[in-house]
Amino acid sequence: MIDRIGKDFEFYQKALALRQQRQEILASNIANADTPHYKARDIDFNATLREAMGEGGLPRLPDTSLTLTSARHIPAQAHTNGPARELYRVPTQPSLDGNTVEMNTERVQFADNTMRYQADLQVLNGRIKSLLAAIQQ
Repeated sequence: MIDRIGKDFEFYQKALALRQQRQEILASNIANADTPHYKARDIDFNATLREAMGEGGLPRLPDTSLTLTSARHIPAQAHTNGPARELYRVPTQPSLDGNTVEMNTERVQFADNTMRYQADLQVLNGRIKSLLAAIQQ
């Protein structure tokens, strides 16, 4: 029973963390709307959440290591920055300075992600309240 509750909360924890990471990416896009040659980025939330929960989704990068030609070399491995793979957004109307941020798209995505983050928090709050009610009875 406890494992099932932990698995349920693990899902919400990962979903909220990915929503927060996407919010930061979208905010960065908005902040760089006037930066020449800035490329708007986003993540595929559904595929990234499936991957984080271990249900397939985006393919993982293979572990790669550097060839050591001397005993004094430091071994290193390639790794990704966080659980989400950032994708570049294809602009519908390219700008002359090479910037791909479209403010209308970014604002809509930012508002949608904010709404979904709040909804996830409310669902999680409801789950916690129902568990507390069951425990107290």
